[in-house]
Amino acid sequence: MRPDLHIMPAKAPLPMPVQDFQVAFHDRDAPDQVPPRRIGLWRSLAFSPAVLVMLLLIWVIWGWFNDQGINVIEAVLMILIGFNFFWIAFTVSTVALGLVSLAQREARVRPGRIEPLRVALLMPVYNEVPWYVLGNARSMLEELRARGGAHRYDMFILSDTQDDAIAAQEQESVLALQASLSPGLALYYRRRRQNTDRKVGNIADWVSNWGAAYPAMLVLDADSLMTGRAILRLTDALARDPGAGLIQSFPQLIGAQTVFARMQQFANGVYGAALAEGVSRWCGQDGNYWGHNAIIRTAAFASCAGLPHLRSRLGRDKLIMSHDFVEAGLLRRAGWSVRFLPRIRGSYEETPQTLIDHVLRDRRWCQGNLQHLNLLRSRGFRSISRFHMLHGAVGYLMSPIWFALLVMWALIGVGEDASVLTYFSETNPLMPTWPEMTGSRHVMIVVLMYAMLLAPKLMAIAALPLTGSRFGEFGGGWRFALSFVSEVVLSVVYAPILMVQQMIAVFRTLLGLQRGWSPQARSGGRYGLGTLLACHALETASGAALAAGIFAGLVSPWLLPIAFSLLFAVPLSAVSGLSMPARARGWMGTREVYREPLITRAAQHYRNELKSVLDRATVAAPAE
Repeated sequence: MRPDLHIMPAKAPLPMPVQDFQVAFHDRDAPDQVPPRRIGLWRSLAFSPAVLVMLLLIWVIWGWFNDQGINVIEAVLMILIGFNFFWIAFTVSTVALGLVSLAQREARVRPGRIEPLRVALLMPVYNEVPWYVLGNARSMLEELRARGGAHRYDMFILSDTQDDAIAAQEQESVLALQASLSPGLALYYRRRRQNTDRKVGNIADWVSNWGAAYPAMLVLDADSLMTGRAILRLTDALARDPGAGLIQSFPQLIGAQTVFARMQQFANGVYGAALAEGVSRWCGQDGNYWGHNAIIRTAAFASCAGLPHLRSRLGRDKLIMSHDFVEAGLLRRAGWSVRFLPRIRGSYEETPQTLIDHVLRDRRWCQGNLQHLNLLRSRGFRSISRFHMLHGAVGYLMSPIWFALLVMWALIGVGEDASVLTYFSETNPLMPTWPEMTGSRHVMIVVLMYAMLLAPKLMAIAALPLTGSRFGEFGGGWRFALSFVSEVVLSVVYAPILMVQQMIAVFRTLLGLQRGWSPQARSGGRYGLGTLLACHALETASGAALAAGIFAGLVSPWLLPIAFSLLFAVPLSAVSGLSMPARARGWMGTREVYREPLITRAAQHYRNELKSVLDRATVAAPAE
């Protein structure tokens, strides 16, 4: 076995102590900072409407059920509905906040001398397609060289690849890329034979051994792609703000080739701007980190964000999976600001191509986000940092709550005379009295639920012109309208399936069945009927039971759309992976679809070039 390729600069060690969650910590190097203007007002405008909507809804339902007093089942039902609608209303108020913010003029940055920074572009990889990753790396380096500027950038490919065959291709790709890079560009590579602590350990290893030579590091993912302008703007922002420990960009989705991926990409590209702007406003200096496409002050990260292992119930040490939220909280705890700049364009990532690939990724994320619940009582964390971690966990916990509400709604049926729960009535006093839902109440809940889910999308569309976008960039008014209706219909169709799958992910995590953190299938997979049936068995059975109840007249017909989605989960999952035909290129198309960015064209060119080099090398290699 030949030794691994190792192309690295001279070591510049930087201590990275492990943090203690039980002891508050403040970094002496973190400068004193003044909170952003009107941050209290922005947060009040984001949270207060959500609380009011929740209380109003609980008051209305209380009136429905209070005829003969509130029993335990009715109280539980009110709490579950109120809890879920708080988070839906919070999304609405956040988007409304973003709409208001976008209507205001962006504060001009005063021109002035910026201290040049030496920035490491870190790309951790684990069993990825080598030419794909390195094609992206080269496109970013070449764009930065063409733009010039005072800052200096070096690219590091930090390999945790465990497959020797992929590692060999990886290293051939690095050598081929180095031979073709423009003069003055630096590309480094090292491989860890043991991927201790996964990505957390990979980044920590670089910081501990080479971090002192780089005041800033920009962390990328294997599918990340950023324009030179976006990277420069992030670097300038960090250079201007000595109190910033981390600045997160807003990644746009690209590369969608299937129905499901295009739906996700359209939603991100159209609705994301207003939501991101609202989040940025109420976060202020207490922003979050999504693990990639963000620039970080290396010394601050080293001194404040070293992650310990958590002790499990069985007494075993467990790695913090979703490390990014926790690292942001640790930086903020230590006195560094964590900022979110959603108006920086040109930050990209990809999305899973099929429903099953999305589900597999979601199970990993669920495992990490639920782990955060154990950290909410840690010492020194800011309240907003705790809220970020709670919000991430609640995003998954809402699915079993929604499923419980669905079951209760189905059992309540259409009234005492025609209900699954006819047995549970006043004629049998030993059994509980279930709440009665009239037809008008069914309609009101359905209308309110869909209105709350649709409102953020409509407000985000209204905000598009405020971001400098034109509907012509989305194919024109009629095409945009068709794409919008298509996305809404598809999101309604897939939502019940995703609800059940997230519920499964929660229980897999709680029961300890979700083990490991396997790499994401970037290009998607093709799944046979057996896999589809096994993956969607619970949805299919639930849909069949719900449909039977509806056609028997025992369950509210307003649940028919949900029953349809669940019953046909298998074919819908198969449809999710269908490739977009050439004639439907603009269907649910974003700006990046109608006008492909130069950076993505360059990346595709460099990927093909590298793949050709590797293919020729494979053909020329002597047979063993």
